[in-house]
Amino acid sequence: MLVVTRYRVEEDEGRAFLADARLALSTLAGRPGFLRGHVGRATDDPMLWVLSTEWGGVGAYRRALSSYEVKMHATPVLQRAVEEPSAYEVLESVSGPEHESAASHRAADAGTAGPGSAAAPHVGSGLD
Repeated sequence: MLVVTRYRVEEDEGRAFLADARLALSTLAGRPGFLRGHVGRATDDPMLWVLSTEWGGVGAYRRALSSYEVKMHATPVLQRAVEEPSAYEVLESVSGPEHESAASHRAADAGTAGPGSAAAPHVGSGLD
């Protein structure tokens, strides 16, 4: 599982944001199922930052978010994220010469069913 959160940070707040993001990343890294993570800033827009993490699965990520340490040290940063989807399933992965493909784990009705909605509009995965 890949989690990408983007942030708009005023340039004069960049140093403080980086310190907070490092603490958030370090805290997330201590949770079971964490694989790797990065904090970065856009080269063409110094106000656009990213925190990306990779997890062994969606369950590990969700359990990490519910931990006390993450609520204390990472959630304050995560709450500042640009409001957009942030969790992605990994379908293709490359490490050196090795390629790894995976099938989607989305439910067959993921685009039509959801909590509290009997008939959500269909949004296809494009992988059908």
